[in-house]
Amino acid sequence: MAESAQNKFIVAGLLLGIFMAAIDNTIVATAMGTIVSDLGSYEKFVWVTAGYMVAVMAGMPIYGKLSDMYGRKRFFLFGLLAFLVGSVLCGTAQSMNQLITYRVIQGIGGGALMPIAFTIIFDIFPPEKRGKMTGLFGAVFGLSSVLGPLLGAFITDAFSWHWVFFINLPIGAVAFFFILKHYQEERHATKQKIDWLGAFTLVTAVTGLMFALELGGKTFAWNSAFIISLFSLSGLAFVAFFFTERKATEPIISFWMFKNRLFATSQILAFLYGGTFVLLAVFIPIYVQAVYGGSATSAGFILMPMMLGSVAGSMVGGLLQTKIPFRSLMAVSVISFFIGMLLLSTMSVDTSRIAMSLYMTLAGFGVGFSFSLLPAASINNIEPRFRGSANSTNSFLRSFGMTVGVTIFGTIQTTVFSSRIAEVMVKDPTGLSGSGDIQQIFQPETRSNIPPELLTELSQAMSDSITLIFSLALIPIVFAAITVFFMGNERVLTSQEMKKKAT
Repeated sequence: MAESAQNKFIVAGLLLGIFMAAIDNTIVATAMGTIVSDLGSYEKFVWVTAGYMVAVMAGMPIYGKLSDMYGRKRFFLFGLLAFLVGSVLCGTAQSMNQLITYRVIQGIGGGALMPIAFTIIFDIFPPEKRGKMTGLFGAVFGLSSVLGPLLGAFITDAFSWHWVFFINLPIGAVAFFFILKHYQEERHATKQKIDWLGAFTLVTAVTGLMFALELGGKTFAWNSAFIISLFSLSGLAFVAFFFTERKATEPIISFWMFKNRLFATSQILAFLYGGTFVLLAVFIPIYVQAVYGGSATSAGFILMPMMLGSVAGSMVGGLLQTKIPFRSLMAVSVISFFIGMLLLSTMSVDTSRIAMSLYMTLAGFGVGFSFSLLPAASINNIEPRFRGSANSTNSFLRSFGMTVGVTIFGTIQTTVFSSRIAEVMVKDPTGLSGSGDIQQIFQPETRSNIPPELLTELSQAMSDSITLIFSLALIPIVFAAITVFFMGNERVLTSQEMKKKAT
């Protein structure tokens, strides 16, 4: 079979793998209410998401380094297999404890898929074609991340929550077959020393921090001994990891790469973009339900403009990276993202859905550039034997930023909204008790039970609390703009340009 035909099957397999891994971050969210009602143990449901994310994030840098040492194919296929086994087990879970355990297994596989897929693209395509491919891969990542909540709601309503996991089977099986049959890796494994101490300290650091962020302010108070202990453990483990990596022969994360200005700025941007873009996917649906009175499905559909904008931005960024420097393209990205977020921060209960859609499209277009440009910038001018580590570091920091962003901004939004509700109760102590549970504001059929005056105040309180975090999100976006300034004038060189440079 011709090489171009082989590559088409490889790309298809990688895209399916990325789609599964990215969509599973969000698809479970809209099914969680049904899962809790079926399995019970409401107090444990946060671990369903936390367990998955911890496994994914802890595995990313490790898989990246192992793929550099022993080849991409075996670890991508292992990731697919573990993800599918975890998916089957999740779909058959009979208790919350089982579901949490199976989600960890799923996450162990998911951590390999995203970073290795992007790295394979750089291995099999010449520089002039990588832009198009990374644009396509970034578009699929953005599309699946936003599509997750909508697809989760549809599958749960039309079938059952079990199929949120079972749907991965046909997708993953096709991806596994394509990569197994068509991806022929031209490399030979060499015996190298695995940095076990680095892996252990990294997993300990990430696990402690993730659980502290996930459980703090929810299951345990932020100043509780348990949360403080988790933060302390994480901090000590990160310090130990840093010193371990400086002495390791084959470190999990090669800190010398951060001496490369383009690589270092790309990692900072991945963290900052991850921590702000996720706010739109999380809080816009809440805004639609609580302020506009839309259903869960309509709230999912409202994300479509942002999704389309991010796809367009990813494709444009990918196609232009061989013609225009990374800094110039990311400047367009951060300006569009800032303006979109600024406009979203001005919304009120009177803002039309059309206006919101335009704001979201602008923000999504800006963020879309990062999906294709930051992985490419991370690997640019990095030797092939370090690409897996470089790309996995970028994926890790984006996911880390998402977790930190949701935690910090989510805590602020909850605190502000609760404070406003307390003010309402002072003015009308019987209002809320007379209307029932505050969660009635999220369901169109139960909003009618709330007195009109009270409903207006609740909607305004929700609107103000969410637009406040959009305003605060402008701060990290400004830091992103400053970081873009220091990226330098590098761009992706074509094969001919690289040959001329070599001679």
